[in-house]
Amino acid sequence: MLRAASQRVFIQSLAAFVHQEVTLRGWVYRLRVLGKTTFVILKDCSGEAQCVGASGVIRELHLKAEDVIEVRGSVRADQRAKSGCEVSILEVRVLNRAAANLPFNAASDIESVGLETLLEHRPLALRNPLVGDVFQVQAALLKLFREYLSSQRFTEIITSKIVASGTEGGTNLFALKYFDRIAYLAQSPQFYKEHCVAGFERVFETGHVYRAEPHATSRHLTEYYSLDVEFGFIDGPEDVIQLERELLAYIFEGLQKSYAPILDAHRKTPLPQMLNAPCWEFEECLELLKEHFHRADLTDDLDPEAERQLCQLAKDKTGSSAVFVLGFPLGARPFYTAPRDAHGAANSFDLLFEGIEITTGGQRLHRRDDLESALRGRGMEPANFESHLRMFDLGMPPHGGFAIGLERLTARILDLPNVRQAVLYPRDRYRLTP
Repeated sequence: MLRAASQRVFIQSLAAFVHQEVTLRGWVYRLRVLGKTTFVILKDCSGEAQCVGASGVIRELHLKAEDVIEVRGSVRADQRAKSGCEVSILEVRVLNRAAANLPFNAASDIESVGLETLLEHRPLALRNPLVGDVFQVQAALLKLFREYLSSQRFTEIITSKIVASGTEGGTNLFALKYFDRIAYLAQSPQFYKEHCVAGFERVFETGHVYRAEPHATSRHLTEYYSLDVEFGFIDGPEDVIQLERELLAYIFEGLQKSYAPILDAHRKTPLPQMLNAPCWEFEECLELLKEHFHRADLTDDLDPEAERQLCQLAKDKTGSSAVFVLGFPLGARPFYTAPRDAHGAANSFDLLFEGIEITTGGQRLHRRDDLESALRGRGMEPANFESHLRMFDLGMPPHGGFAIGLERLTARILDLPNVRQAVLYPRDRYRLTP
């Protein structure tokens, strides 16, 4: 039994307890037995510490990697140790034992472990820095997203994810039984954030959205986390694009400042300067693809190969591996999209970032009559959207916004080949557990 010991200390704080007795709790990350001395590398949420004890005492405990233990010991400074300190073990208590014959250990070479195995043993994988650091960066990304928008007078909103109909005409929806009728999981908070523009002017939301699309690719999910922004009194989509430039520049600067070692471990090049990201018209992009890659097969949208090619061109021409593409054909965009000109272009854009689309945004229609006409033009009945349309009778300013897929952005920032590596528990066409 351990005596009543000092309060538990996090490993990162050990330097403040040199020559004092402390209690540490964590997982056995590694064990090294050198004759009469055993080194227990202990890991908690703040870092790793080297604990040193007599091999005979440690041997009696039958410790192994991933066991959960409590260590009482005295702290001494040691610049050779990762934490700058070493702990001389006085007592050890096993709080819980890990199973034997785990498929890998937290200290394993994780690159040799398959993604499916990592997903099936998620908590264990997260204790490996190569995996866990992805979600530390993702958490920081979310924090910086909120910080910047809050500093620009945006209000964070929280809206329902159970809806009566889809935002884009009812396609790609997951249906669920809602008492005596059918409801759906929201594929976007688009309608709600537009409503809130009429109340707060500037709003943002972070939350899950759902797309019943039968993809099985390295870039698609059926449940993903969307970073949504909407604001009023804009003059055009250029205002929306500029806000996203500034937002991402702030996020990237913050990540580079606080997580440079992690970024360097994952990326070969620095994050792009988003304030320099060009904006090219869709028709211009088609001409560039034809000129440089002999592509003449695209008409109303871009395929994944075209996204990669345009990012490469942007990097060659401007030094930025990100490019905004503005003016997609109106017919390929949602009904609420504002037209760009009389020739069928839309005030809608995508942000292509290092070879993949991570954002869709643009200017919206803000007059009820225009929305009703747009719905009829697509063969949809305005009466089916009455609960949405009536909000435009309450004084809706010209507005626009965008949505960023958090997982895709994380994957690109850290140069991950599969978006599922940036999701704790992915949901795709085939995966519903754990």
